[in-house]
Amino acid sequence: MTTLVLKLVLTPSVMVGATLAGRRWGSAVSGWLVGFPLTSGPLVLYLALDHGRRFAARTAVGSLSGAIAEVAFCLGYGLGARGGWRVALATASACFAVTAAVLQTLPLGYGLPLLPLLAAVVAALAAGLRLLPRSAGPDAVPVRTPRWDLAVRAAVATGLVLALAALAPRIGARLTGLLAVYPLYSAVLAAFAHRLQGSPAAIALLRGLLVGLFSFTAFYVVVPELLVRTGTAPAFACGVAAAFAVQAGTLRGLRRRARAI
Repeated sequence: MTTLVLKLVLTPSVMVGATLAGRRWGSAVSGWLVGFPLTSGPLVLYLALDHGRRFAARTAVGSLSGAIAEVAFCLGYGLGARGGWRVALATASACFAVTAAVLQTLPLGYGLPLLPLLAAVVAALAAGLRLLPRSAGPDAVPVRTPRWDLAVRAAVATGLVLALAALAPRIGARLTGLLAVYPLYSAVLAAFAHRLQGSPAAIALLRGLLVGLFSFTAFYVVVPELLVRTGTAPAFACGVAAAFAVQAGTLRGLRRRARAI
């Protein structure tokens, strides 16, 4: 019952808060915010409580490797952006799926050194930021969304977490971790921005996502290392602290870039 309450309260609260903050400060900051492990982080917590810390640690490693698939998503969106948001979203999702399928075959798991995986993720993020097309200008006009938008996003977020938590014992920790990092919220936000403001706003959002994924990476390096050794609460406390520290640094980078435009 305790974990069910967490799923039904924490997940939509986090999603609504991130969405409102993103609306206040623009597409790039919106993408930067959802780079934080808003869905996969709570999911790993639920799995630790429901299925044990070792299972959750393996899921966390899968989520860390999934950051590479998120880079593929962003680059795929940029590749298909000229064809409109539908083509861009389909191309991005296909790139994510192919990359995730390849990652699923790699011999990764809790107990193996995370340093090579960390190096691969950081290299992928750096390459993604370099290769993603530059947006044409600042994100000046806010995206207008219908009144039901917040409720739908919260419902989708909660439904995704509930579904993955239910399927986790059947599909395994690695695949659960990979599926949990599909950038659902970024996809929705990018499609809205693309449709209403054009591809530059969508690209700005995805660039913000790539920057935000550095904090995601920090979280998933710390959590699997500490989860089994120190317990659930200390591992998540340290993971969140590391993520916020990195997030603060990347925010300064976003502000410098915004002033330079």
